[in-house]
Amino acid sequence: MKIAIASNGNTLESTLDLSFGRCAYFVIYDSESKAMEFIPNPNRDLEEGAGPASVNIIASRNTNKIISSEFGVKIKPLLDSLKIQMIVLKQPTKTIQQIIDMLNH
Repeated sequence: MKIAIASNGNTLESTLDLSFGRCAYFVIYDSESKAMEFIPNPNRDLEEGAGPASVNIIASRNTNKIISSEFGVKIKPLLDSLKIQMIVLKQPTKTIQQIIDMLNH
């Protein structure tokens, strides 16, 4: 299963980003192969439409779930239509490594 995590940086010590659409990076984590990829978010500075544009990036990577602290109002119906689960994690101090560890247990 592929899981996208909104991250404020491109290392495992980076923390969960507060915003999905405007996060600094997306971490694509494959729970089967344990592979991960850090993708810079080209939409972070868009005036509007950052969330839906970011969903397109995540969907193109065949992800099953997205983890972030916050999602904009336009995101849920879009993710529902793509059958991608939205996970709200209200722990912005969690590092990417801690989130991956949680996913593996």
